[in-house]
Amino acid sequence: MKRAASAPPDLAGHLAQLRQQTGLTQEDFAERAGITYKYYQAIEAGRRSDLRFSTLARLARAHGMRLSEFFFRMEAPVPALVAERPSVSYRASTRRPAARKKKAS
Repeated sequence: MKRAASAPPDLAGHLAQLRQQTGLTQEDFAERAGITYKYYQAIEAGRRSDLRFSTLARLARAHGMRLSEFFFRMEAPVPALVAERPSVSYRASTRRPAARKKKAS
C-alpha cells in the first residue's frame, strides 16, 4: 500500500517558483508531470498537502530533478546566519591550555 507523505509547508511556493522559472503554465506543467491540472492547481495553492511519494517523484522529474535534489533546493541557506558563523575552527576552540611544568626545587 502506498502511503501519503506530508508535504513540507513551503512546497507550494517552491513548485510555483520552479514552474515560473521554466515559463510554463500550471496546465502545461501538470501535463508534463502526468497529473491533472486541477490536482496540480490544488497542490500549488497549498490546498493539498498529503501527497503520495509517487506524486512528489513525478513533480521532481517534471522539473528534471531527482527527488532528493528537489527537496535540497527547497532549503536555501539564510545569508544572515551564514555570515554570523564564528571564524574560529572547532579544533582551536576546544584546545585546552597547555599544562604548566613545575620547576624542580
